[in-house]
Amino acid sequence: MNRVFRKEYNPYVFFGSLIILIIMVAYVSLFREQAQYQMSETKEWINTNFGWFYILTVAIILVTAVFLFFSRYGDIKLGPDHSKPEYSNLSWLSMLFAAGMGIGLMFWGVAEPVMHYLVPPDAQPETLAAAKESMKLVFFHWGLSAWAIYALVAVILAYFAFRQNLPLTLRSALYPLIGERIYGGWGHAVDIFAVLGTIIGVSTTLGMGVQQINAGLNYLYGLPIGIDIQTLLIIVVMILVGCSVFSGMDKGIKRLSELNMIFAIVLLLFILILGPTLFILQTFMQNLGGYISELVSRTFNLYAYESNDWVGNWTIFYWAWWLSWSPFVGSFIARISRGRTIREFIAGAMFVPALFTLLWMTVFGDTALHLILYNNAQQLADMVRSDYTMALFAFLEHFPFSSIVSFFAVFMIFLFFITSADSSSMVIDMFASNGKTDTPVWQSLFWVFVVAVVTIALMYSNGLQALQTASIVSALPFAITLLIAMWGLIRALFLDSTKKELQKQSLNFSRPAPRSAGGWQRRLRNLTMFTRRSHVIRFIADVVKPACDEIAEELSKQGYNANVVWAENEGSIQLDLIHEDKVYFSYGVKPKPYPLPEVVTRGIDDDNNDSQEGLMYFRADVYLLEGGQDYDIMGWSKEDVIADILDQYETYLHYLHMIRE
Repeated sequence: MNRVFRKEYNPYVFFGSLIILIIMVAYVSLFREQAQYQMSETKEWINTNFGWFYILTVAIILVTAVFLFFSRYGDIKLGPDHSKPEYSNLSWLSMLFAAGMGIGLMFWGVAEPVMHYLVPPDAQPETLAAAKESMKLVFFHWGLSAWAIYALVAVILAYFAFRQNLPLTLRSALYPLIGERIYGGWGHAVDIFAVLGTIIGVSTTLGMGVQQINAGLNYLYGLPIGIDIQTLLIIVVMILVGCSVFSGMDKGIKRLSELNMIFAIVLLLFILILGPTLFILQTFMQNLGGYISELVSRTFNLYAYESNDWVGNWTIFYWAWWLSWSPFVGSFIARISRGRTIREFIAGAMFVPALFTLLWMTVFGDTALHLILYNNAQQLADMVRSDYTMALFAFLEHFPFSSIVSFFAVFMIFLFFITSADSSSMVIDMFASNGKTDTPVWQSLFWVFVVAVVTIALMYSNGLQALQTASIVSALPFAITLLIAMWGLIRALFLDSTKKELQKQSLNFSRPAPRSAGGWQRRLRNLTMFTRRSHVIRFIADVVKPACDEIAEELSKQGYNANVVWAENEGSIQLDLIHEDKVYFSYGVKPKPYPLPEVVTRGIDDDNNDSQEGLMYFRADVYLLEGGQDYDIMGWSKEDVIADILDQYETYLHYLHMIRE
């Protein structure tokens, strides 16, 4: 009970966000027309004067993400060197996809291709050329650029949180710019911005989404369309979200995301198999090739020579929406990605979901265009023109078992909403709790309640559009902040990689092999005896601890603040050098278990309980601030251990010399 109701929040962010949110909702509700006019004018001014900046920012983000994937920085882990991923690849991909764009694909998979077909920027409307142009635009808006924004924000947050031990909140992205001041007023302001942006984004998406669900249920089953029905739908969704929150991360979001992914694949295969299969496969390959070949030209195309606002209503709107949505999605992806390398992360968070997204858009979008062009399904185009929220359900009428499939689609939309709302409540709670992930349940439930109340209030006051516009406007200052954070990330990765290279060179070339007492015979015994945990702990206590004590004593005589931490229960030792209350160098040794190699036939006692019935053995592994270094010092003499500590410290000092400007 104490855990459920304890307080873990940051009061400045928690109450500051609530106060500002109440003021914003009250303003757009009481002065709806004035607020909408002001926000629309601001948005139009930004699109006119800073549209080029959005285009440039997204281009830089995409180039940076690709660079990180192919560069040496891709080998750096989002966490200590010894950390492992918390979730399997399937669970991880399912969760980041469900939180990222799952609901958007359900909404726009049919609607956007048909809308571009009806009103294309560079072709005659409702022609074959318009259909080709339509899919190129859809690929561009939903492809690598969109996922690169999410991936890069997530890399920045995960790196500074899990590698540099900073809070897992948006404030940490500013660390390269303002340093320790992220813990003060500036940091609180940034996290308040993140909380408000997430609540506004989720509320507007939820509000428009239930309108689509209501419209679909009306179209299929005659359910009346109205705010009362939509309010009831929101309440149902949020009750289910509350159940998911109570279930926890692994039983709630994880399982729902996996279920979402399975249902999405089933629906995708249903349309692919029963639709124009050959046409879909051909157009996918053609559209993919066209997208790759035209990526650069489309990325920088502002339609500057044409006097129309198409790019502002579509491309810049999308870039601004992805940017404003990225603190939430990026934080959630970072939360579930600890222990993965940057290269693995970019592949999983950008390339894989982008490919699946483009396949989805081809299956639904090109099938819809095929129906219109070759099956005379003009009523589908007319439906999208009059009410695009009906697009998916009007599309599914052209397939067998349309009522069942449409109900299945509505159910999927519900699941995607539950997953998005659950993950958003967790992220909002993290922002409001200094990045803590083990907060009490009531805090997450509180934010679920806030999102529901805000959504219902805005729907009754018709203020959803004004608040959504405000969220998009906020993308401009965030884009500037993100560019600075990207520079800080590259700088930090350079330093991290330089240190890693110096440590590798020191291990490979400069350090002589230890010469243990007893000659080569004892050294051979150390190599062939796969030791138990108790033996390793005894070695650490009898050899490593005295070595650390002697170095700490000598450093203290020279005026350094050196501290030895002996964790007797764990059997680990750690020597810390401290300056201004922060550890700047650390050398530790821990007993670490490893599976016994199959080629080994002796060396482990049959009755050894410490080694999991003979299946494991233990090493005395070295740990630095960066994590485990993957080498064993078991059996070394005290002099060898002292030499190793000095070598690692000398490498660290050389690293400081190399990076000194």
